[in-house]
Amino acid sequence: MYIYNHQIRVRYGDTDQMGYVYYGNYAYYYEQARAEAIRARGITYKEIEASGTMMPITRMSTKYIGPAYYDELLTVKTILPHLPNRIITFHYEVLNEKNQLVNEGETQLIFMDANTRKIKTAPAFLIEVMKPYFP
Repeated sequence: MYIYNHQIRVRYGDTDQMGYVYYGNYAYYYEQARAEAIRARGITYKEIEASGTMMPITRMSTKYIGPAYYDELLTVKTILPHLPNRIITFHYEVLNEKNQLVNEGETQLIFMDANTRKIKTAPAFLIEVMKPYFP
């Protein structure tokens, strides 16, 4: 299992009229966290795309547990429970500054050939850097 923590400061524009993080922004927070989780292993989404691989999302779920507020520093704990193959699944736990769980979610992405649009296996270089986390 691979775990990565990414911090995001809630901007004023991320909040709604009640002062809570607007529900739609959690998808954006997930995207930031998963990109940085991969970057922490020395690979960027840009490199994956340059290799001829696209990663469209096929499923996303989210559960709202409590509010997050303007100027809070949130920690998005990103968990890969399985070594990527044709699918890569990310679980997220969003914690506030008091280390309280305010949101949790999951995204599932597939690996797709950029030219043929057919599903394929994850790039070998991505699997290689993730292997040590999945004995």
